[in-house]
Amino acid sequence: MNENLFTSFITPVILGLPLVTLIVLFPSLLFPTSNRLVSNRFVTLQQWMLQLVSKQMMSIHNSKGQTWALMLMSLILFIGSTNLLGLLPHSFTPTTQLSMNLGMAIPLWAGAVITGFRNKTKASLAHFLPQGTPTPLIPMLVIIETISLFIQPMALAVRLTANITAGHLLIHLIGGATLALMSISTTTALITFTILILLTILEFAVAMIQAYVFTLLVSLYLHDNT
Repeated sequence: MNENLFTSFITPVILGLPLVTLIVLFPSLLFPTSNRLVSNRFVTLQQWMLQLVSKQMMSIHNSKGQTWALMLMSLILFIGSTNLLGLLPHSFTPTTQLSMNLGMAIPLWAGAVITGFRNKTKASLAHFLPQGTPTPLIPMLVIIETISLFIQPMALAVRLTANITAGHLLIHLIGGATLALMSISTTTALITFTILILLTILEFAVAMIQAYVFTLLVSLYLHDNT
């Protein structure tokens, strides 16, 4: 068990070279392209889940929004697989880094907003000032709406970072408590170990849910601008 609680969040380095690029590219190896007429169970399950998620997400979009389908599916696969791989022992989770999550959130949010200003200029500008606003409140509401617009990518990144980091910290703390209690009280250690197993199962669900929430919010931002 690491002495420092936050050691697992430090970017791994070998010979002074960061391994973030290799870690980020690794999940793509988990989704092979099958050239066979009949796919195996693993590929079939992946295709079924992708079709289910894409139908649910793309049903609200028009033809312009549906052109983002490949990007959104790639996004949910990347975040989901990265979160799940981060639950392996002695592994590194890139989505615990706020800088990386901002690097995903800001370009996607900016692309959706720019698309809205390009295709629906009047409607996009109308969001800054709700209809029927009293004249004295117009400057304040424009400032508030502008701030809320620019907070969106930050909220996306912070939500993903906080949820994944909190889960890892809880697993680390409860795992350390289980090891410490084994020499003191076997019964209490078994109880904490049971809690650890349940928490790990919960973290598997959180890893998938956070990937879905991140992608869904990007999809909703796109829907508002197309």
